[in-house]
Amino acid sequence: MPADSSLAYQDLQPEDILGAVESLGFRPDGRLLALNSYENRVYRVGLEDAAPLVVKFYRPGRWTDAAILEEHEFAAELAADGVPVVDALRVAGQTLQHRGEFRFAVYPCHGGRAPELDDMQLLRQLGRLVARIHLRGATGDFDARPHIDLASFGNASSRYLLEAGFIPAELQPAYASTCDDLFAGIQACYERADHPRHIRLHGDFHPGNVLVRDDRVHIVDLDDARMGPVVQDLWMFLSGPRSEQTPQLEELLRGYTEFARFDARQLHLVEALRTLRILHYAAWLARRWTDPAFRIAFPWFNSNRYWDEHILSLREQVAAMQEEPLQWLE
Repeated sequence: MPADSSLAYQDLQPEDILGAVESLGFRPDGRLLALNSYENRVYRVGLEDAAPLVVKFYRPGRWTDAAILEEHEFAAELAADGVPVVDALRVAGQTLQHRGEFRFAVYPCHGGRAPELDDMQLLRQLGRLVARIHLRGATGDFDARPHIDLASFGNASSRYLLEAGFIPAELQPAYASTCDDLFAGIQACYERADHPRHIRLHGDFHPGNVLVRDDRVHIVDLDDARMGPVVQDLWMFLSGPRSEQTPQLEELLRGYTEFARFDARQLHLVEALRTLRILHYAAWLARRWTDPAFRIAFPWFNSNRYWDEHILSLREQVAAMQEEPLQWLE
């Protein structure tokens, strides 16, 4: 990609968006709506003679073409299995499109709302869908996409924040010592879980990536698909105190085990994976801090107060990983 592709991406203009869609043979009617996405630029584009499309422009430097195509291929496999994922449209034999310095893909547009986590029937349905994703995910590996693990989400994140100077100097000793405790705790959680096999996952499966309309459910945004333990695609649907999470987990796993086996030892990983997500999220914001869209959307980031609260949340995770995991009666 050209050296200035990041600048062009940050300054993506309506004519770039409409021109990209038009280059594929579609006829945009000029209507554009920016959708909720920060990592990529995603828009709903109205068409003159058809239903609207969604077009996603990929952030330069994040994924290689090979990694993006692995996402598309995985989604296509799931769709072929009848899993209701929203997969990229194939135009002229390709799902990954190029126009100038931009890489993009187009998708059918599906509306809906986020799921309500107190809807136990819906949680059971989601459990079934996750199991079906994992049945397909277990049939092959990603080659160009990384793993969700301590190295990529933990060590790399903390190292970046320290070396890039985001952690205030007076807080660096506390942050570093807390990370030492966290990494030991994460390793202990993986040992208690007997280091489960990693398979292809959605990777970022949470209520915001599920659309519910009437009785239909669609799964969106496999952009963060990676290799990881199966519980990664389940734990983000658990919310509230433990007394509320336990019945939520029960319904998810009732649905899941209709299609696939679940090893209860993986519940030892829930707090470890939550910890890794907290670490990774802070580093993600830091890595994107030169993008003006991030400074507008996350004005509270990179203040002393933010880092004080971040370190406090990490210390709470040290304790959380030492507690007994959620229980599930098989």
